Amino acid sequence: MNDLQKRLSAPFFVLLSLPATAMGFALSVQIAALSWILDTQYGLAIDEIGLVWAAGPLAGILGQVAIGIISDNVWFWQGRRRPFILIGGVLAALMLLALPNIGVVSTALGIDGILVVAITIALTLDFAINISFNPTRSIIADVTPEGEKRTKGYTWMQTVSGLFGVLAYGISIWFGNYFLIYFGAVLVLLFSIIPPFFIEEPRELANEPGDDEAAGAGHQASFGEILRTILPLWGFAIYAVYGMTLRVLEVERTSYLVEYILLALTIVLIGVVLFRSEANKPRDEAGLIGFQKVLAAHSFTWVGIQTMFIYLFAYVKDTLPSLNDEGVGAVISMSFLLFNLIAAILPAFVLEPITRRIGRVKTHTACIAIMALGYAGILFFGQTELVIYSFMVILGIGWAATVSLPFAIMSQKVDQAKMGLYMGLFNLSVVLPQLVASLGVGEIVEAAPDKSVMFVICAITLGLSALAWAFVREHQTEEPEVPVIVGSGH
Repeated sequence: MNDLQKRLSAPFFVLLSLPATAMGFALSVQIAALSWILDTQYGLAIDEIGLVWAAGPLAGILGQVAIGIISDNVWFWQGRRRPFILIGGVLAALMLLALPNIGVVSTALGIDGILVVAITIALTLDFAINISFNPTRSIIADVTPEGEKRTKGYTWMQTVSGLFGVLAYGISIWFGNYFLIYFGAVLVLLFSIIPPFFIEEPRELANEPGDDEAAGAGHQASFGEILRTILPLWGFAIYAVYGMTLRVLEVERTSYLVEYILLALTIVLIGVVLFRSEANKPRDEAGLIGFQKVLAAHSFTWVGIQTMFIYLFAYVKDTLPSLNDEGVGAVISMSFLLFNLIAAILPAFVLEPITRRIGRVKTHTACIAIMALGYAGILFFGQTELVIYSFMVILGIGWAATVSLPFAIMSQKVDQAKMGLYMGLFNLSVVLPQLVASLGVGEIVEAAPDKSVMFVICAITLGLSALAWAFVREHQTEEPEVPVIVGSGH
């Protein structure tokens, strides 16, 4: 083990953050360029663009859970997370190169429909990102002790990743989306294949710091256990299947009865989870309840955030009709640059110190509430570029928390020997709501004459998320001086 890792120094946290930064940069490229390319180069409608974006959450459902379970139980290439980081990074770089060449790929394959090829490339890119995202986040929990060091690991992850996200949007503004895509392919490749060889993974994962009872035990999970664990997400999951079936089979909807039923089911299940008490419960049951509450609260966050990611271009085109295609792209890129700049600065330098004073959960809840107010601000006042940029700064506070603190919060509540599995299940609280945004919200935005309806949805869902986070209990633990490393990675 190198000296930086032994001391858990700041340079080690930076190194530990680079694989996640690679995947975050790939995602930033996708956010900056995918909708813009599909709209301006290929003329896809808003709901068709939403369908392309739905490919990503589908990849996440399959990729993160499967890779999480597998990586918990294998060891090769001197690691359990390392192999998947390497494979996913190479594949993501290749798919980024394919992104601006959808038409070329379609012609080469003899396929008439651009939509089919776009979905395939987006699906493969997202699958590659998801192959790596789970291990890049799980490895932080693997090599850091529970407590302040782990919080620092995840906040540094977001700070480093966020700074490169800012770079991505800056490149988009100053050099254009096509240069960004090719630059991103090189960066993703380098940050995925080099850092893992300088991080020593523990050969065995203990259940708790100082508790070796899980070491060497099997870490398999049954389908029934997984289904029980994701109880608050059942409504989202059923809608994902239903919505994708309608879109793929091109079935014309005659009523929204199913949507209303699933909305009611989601509210009931989430309510049941949030009002369950963790007090005086065995550790495993208390951990399950706590994890389910995190899933419930986080799911509302991502309905709103993904809605903005996908449909901000439609709002900008509708609100600022004097802009041409390049102007719309520039406004979107500047908006996300500011959004990610705040998210890069705050985690390690502001949020992490605040968590030491009031706790992670209260800090995160406050940030999500601020984000809900930011969405409401755009809804009522976002009629100029300057106002939109100003509120994107406010939204960045919630984004800073969303991509850092929930990982530290959820990692407190689960079996450390199954971190890959639970990181994959946690990702379902991201990808299933993303499908709701891609499918259901897409239809609403497409049909609405006023595209600001998207910010009504964003404000409501983030407000509900802040309310749900208030039910999550802060986990108390005594932090050991050094992480427990069982076995050798070399």
